Amino acid sequence: MTQRQPTPETTPAPIRVLVAEDQAAVRSGLVLILRSAPGIEVVGEAIDGEQAVALARALRPDVVLMDVQMPRLDGVSATRQVVAEGLADVLVLTTFDLDEYVFGALRAGAAGFLLKDSDAARLVEAVRTVARGEGLIAPAVTRRLIEEFARSGAATTADPSVLAVLTPREREVLGCLGQGMSNAEIATQLTMAEATVKTHVSRLLGKLELRSRVQAAVLAQELGV
Repeated sequence: MTQRQPTPETTPAPIRVLVAEDQAAVRSGLVLILRSAPGIEVVGEAIDGEQAVALARALRPDVVLMDVQMPRLDGVSATRQVVAEGLADVLVLTTFDLDEYVFGALRAGAAGFLLKDSDAARLVEAVRTVARGEGLIAPAVTRRLIEEFARSGAATTADPSVLAVLTPREREVLGCLGQGMSNAEIATQLTMAEATVKTHVSRLLGKLELRSRVQAAVLAQELGV
């Protein structure tokens, strides 16, 4: 009697990451950390914003780890191009947690930001979080962003009427985004499948003409959803 060979489990495709950082030592450190993490593949390295956009077009990574301060084309402008063309999700790297570059990157559609002094575990988890389609800004930081936007005059007064295009369920999901919840947390909160949450998030972003769930979170808090 022939024994059946065990069927190999399907291995999930690795998260493909493009690292854009102009400082060679910092870039090498980031690449080393990411390449040592299971399930993550570094597919390219860029030394400036122009190269980051070009490589994103050529390689179509899942995530671009983008330094905000780079020569030729800064990280904010590069983020805007990558997001506008739908090339990848962008996780921006910055030295300070709240500065003009962070504001610019989030307005450009970055999925979140990470401090350069974050440890290896936080970096890896940040990449995985963004690859899952979830933003990476804590509720407290979102509130501070709104305060800073208002103080600097960078914020635009949100019109509550924009929410009229949303279904009641989509408004509930938007409210959860405003609290900084992950898809899994929203699914638990609203008693629905995580895949359904992703669908609602995608639809409400489209209806509100927003580029990222982070922008949706800021809008939700501005409107008190």
